[in-house]
Amino acid sequence: MVNYRVKITVKEVRGHCAAGYKPGDTIILERFYIVPEKSAKICLHALSAMQTVLSAFLHESSAKELGIGETDNVGYLQCPDPGQPLTRGGTVIFELKREPVTIEGD
Repeated sequence: MVNYRVKITVKEVRGHCAAGYKPGDTIILERFYIVPEKSAKICLHALSAMQTVLSAFLHESSAKELGIGETDNVGYLQCPDPGQPLTRGGTVIFELKREPVTIEGD
């Protein structure tokens, strides 16, 4: 099985993000884990919206197969907050980039 690192980058914030995300903020995942020392704070709402797709993406399903991107290793998702005029918040567009890695201990 191939191990992957996924770098989740905030590409765009439409409206006001209640979690405080700004373009360029990143979250790093390796295998099944968030790497906290390399990651911005984690918004539970955004993470829950990405969880099912992230699990498949980390287990060799491509972004193309998942319907979230035009290439195998780059996809896009967004948080569930629709923003104005429906809420006071805003939605965040995330880019997910995947690369194979060797994890120590494997």
